[in-house]
Amino acid sequence: MDRMLVVVFDKEAKAFEGKKALLQLEYEGSIVVYAHAVVAKNADGTVTVRRTDDPGPLGMLLGTSIGTLIGFLGGLPGIAIGAAVGLVAGSVTDLNKARVGADFIDDVSKELRPNRFAVVAEIKEDWTTPVDNRMEALGGFVFRRALSEVKHMVNDEDIAALKADLAQFKAEHAEAHADRKAKLYEKINQLESKIQARLEKAKERREAAEQEAKAKVELLKAKAAALKAKTAETHH
Repeated sequence: MDRMLVVVFDKEAKAFEGKKALLQLEYEGSIVVYAHAVVAKNADGTVTVRRTDDPGPLGMLLGTSIGTLIGFLGGLPGIAIGAAVGLVAGSVTDLNKARVGADFIDDVSKELRPNRFAVVAEIKEDWTTPVDNRMEALGGFVFRRALSEVKHMVNDEDIAALKADLAQFKAEHAEAHADRKAKLYEKINQLESKIQARLEKAKERREAAEQEAKAKVELLKAKAAALKAKTAETHH
C-alpha cells in the first residue's frame, strides 16, 4: 500500500539516521521508497528542506504530494527550500495534492514543533512493523497515512450550482433594460471565469497525478535495473 510517512525526531542527526534506516529497509526489500526528504521546523514556524539526494524523479515527486505536505507543515506559505535542493515549492495550497487528510497534517504539526526534525517520505509497505521498529529504536515518532485516490473531478454539485446561477443571469440579461444589462453581463463574465477556473484546476490536478504515476513507474524500473545489475555482479 502506498503511504505518506512522517517520522519526527528531536535531533537533526537522528533524522538523518532515520533516513538512512529507511533506505536500508528498501535495500532489504521490506519497503519501496518513492521519495524522501529531511526537514527542519524552524523557530519561526517555517519548514526547511535540509537535503534531497536524487535530482530525477525524486525532485518531481517532491513538487507534488510530498512538497505539498511539507508546505502545510510549514503553515503555508512558510516553506523555505535550501539552495542545494533545487526545488521550487510553487503553489501548495491545494490539500488534495497532499493526498492526506487535514487531521493527519494537524497531528504531525503538533509533534513537529520548532527546533524538531522529520523524515518525510512517500513509501510502499505491506506491513508496518519493519519501519516502526527501526524508527522507534532511533527515538522517532511515526505518523503514516494511506494515500487517498487522486480526485480528478471537481465537485459536481458546486459546478451545477454555478451553472444554474449563470443560466439565471443569462435569462435575466435577455429581458433586462439597457441600464441593467451591463451589470448582469459583468456577473455572467465573473461566473464563466469561475467555472473555467474550476475546470482548469481539475485538469491540472489530473495531469499532475499522471505525471507522478509515470515518475513512480520510472523510479521502480530504475531500482529494478540497479538490483539486477548488482545481482549479476555478485554472480561473476
